[in-house]
Amino acid sequence: MAIKDEIELRLRAAFALDVLEIQDDSEKHRGHGGWREGGETHFNITLRAPELAAMTRVARHRAVHRALGDLTTRIHALALDIG
Repeated sequence: MAIKDEIELRLRAAFALDVLEIQDDSEKHRGHGGWREGGETHFNITLRAPELAAMTRVARHRAVHRALGDLTTRIHALALDIG
């Protein structure tokens, strides 16, 4: 399964999402550190979920990383826009 698909499955299982956008920006980083052939190394994620709204920024990021689990070891760069 593609990493992007795994990200979506895990985030949908963890949160009652109002918004979820996952952008694979790997090609923009071709030749940079962490890039590998086939992409799926650099992601931008925008998500909105009611349970995250009351959390601090750090708590939101921790919750997302916890939901992604071991996927974070397979991703080189992860930009999060969480609310």
